[in-house]
Amino acid sequence: MDAFERDYAAPLLDEDPVPSVPAASGAGAVGVAARGPFALKGAVLTPDEVIENGWVEIAGDTIARVGAATPAAGVARIETDGVILPGLIDLHGHPEYNVFAAWEAPKLYENRSRWRASREYDQVVKRPLAVLKQPPTLERTLSRYAEARALVTGTTAIQGANGKFEAIEESLVRNVDRRIFERHLARSIIDLDRTTAGDIAKLRSQIETGAVTALYIHLAEGVDQRSRDEFAALKTAGLLTPATVIIHGTALEPADLDEVADAGAKLVWSPQSNLRLYGKTTRAGAAIRRGISVALGADWLPSGSPSLLAELKVARQALIEEGRPATARQLVRMVTVDAARVAGLDDNLGRLAAGRPADVLVLERRHPDPWEAVAQAAPSCVDLVVLGGDVAYGRAAWVRTLAGVANTNDSDPGRTERLVAWGKTVLVDTSYSVKTPTTEPPRLAALRAELIARYPQVGPIFA
Repeated sequence: MDAFERDYAAPLLDEDPVPSVPAASGAGAVGVAARGPFALKGAVLTPDEVIENGWVEIAGDTIARVGAATPAAGVARIETDGVILPGLIDLHGHPEYNVFAAWEAPKLYENRSRWRASREYDQVVKRPLAVLKQPPTLERTLSRYAEARALVTGTTAIQGANGKFEAIEESLVRNVDRRIFERHLARSIIDLDRTTAGDIAKLRSQIETGAVTALYIHLAEGVDQRSRDEFAALKTAGLLTPATVIIHGTALEPADLDEVADAGAKLVWSPQSNLRLYGKTTRAGAAIRRGISVALGADWLPSGSPSLLAELKVARQALIEEGRPATARQLVRMVTVDAARVAGLDDNLGRLAAGRPADVLVLERRHPDPWEAVAQAAPSCVDLVVLGGDVAYGRAAWVRTLAGVANTNDSDPGRTERLVAWGKTVLVDTSYSVKTPTTEPPRLAALRAELIARYPQVGPIFA
């Protein structure tokens, strides 16, 4: 196995050590745009109900109140006229590869090993990545740039942190498979057939003792017998459990889905990548009908969608093609509350309620039905992203209001950067960090400059 394959397939098997400095949170983070409690008004999706003309109040890093009552005097207010929902959760990604543009695969493949060994993939991904990792390596720049791309499209939590990265790594969005909310209960595997018997035994023990509650594993990704055989290998390894989160599952047959449901395992679906690479995607509708919890993941830009919002549209059409259409509300749940449940983080993420972390998204309302407005939304609809109480990205006028500064073009609060996103002026605060960094996080302009200097074809943030 070459160095690229070792890095790509590096599993995450060990618990992150407890950081030596406290985790950053809300008002204690590096760069916070909000200056005091604030409230957002719009169609609020909790996501159990719609509160028209509702309010979400935020104090520090926490949601203080959700409801129809007008906020108290002294609370900064933004009447968004939009849809307010939890930040989106992307449960399948490979962030360091998301600096590239989408790849047009020249043919369909039988399984993931085929395209990983192809000449085209070598030219489009492996060689450019090698350039970016030449000394001095830009690995951290790759990850943070990709997280900035996720942030501006409404994603506040993502799966896919590589096992080879340092455990204590500052992060712009939440990494659900690393230490999160002072716990590290997730592990991940790319290739089951390259996982040693000792590591498999270790994972079984961690699951049995409750030390691991979510095991992400790429499985049955393809359309051939080799892909189908991976499910049998999973069972033989004793890893079909309630903690198991199957990523892809493209080759799973109805009888396999019955066993997945009986075991209480979950599924993460990336239809765009499946269809581009294999011409077929997972029987997600059949899985949902069996009661299997299904979440979405945009996978990565070489073959997946440019955002989770784009992946929602592919998922909708794929379910129609399967003969099991989903409602807009069901689709929204796949990237909010259902995704949080799959990740074992539903006590903290995926729902707007008092006392929960303030990860909040505001989208333009372009449809009378707020659920439909989300399902049809494009990244250009993202008006505000609040992450742990920090106003991390949003319309410039709104960010300035919440920061308590004059609403003029030369009044950009803190270390925010002014950008033009899909035609509107926005401010982004990439100085924020979910985890307390040992050095000041880099500005987006610096990240872009580093990448472009080494590889001019880097994909744009707003695409």
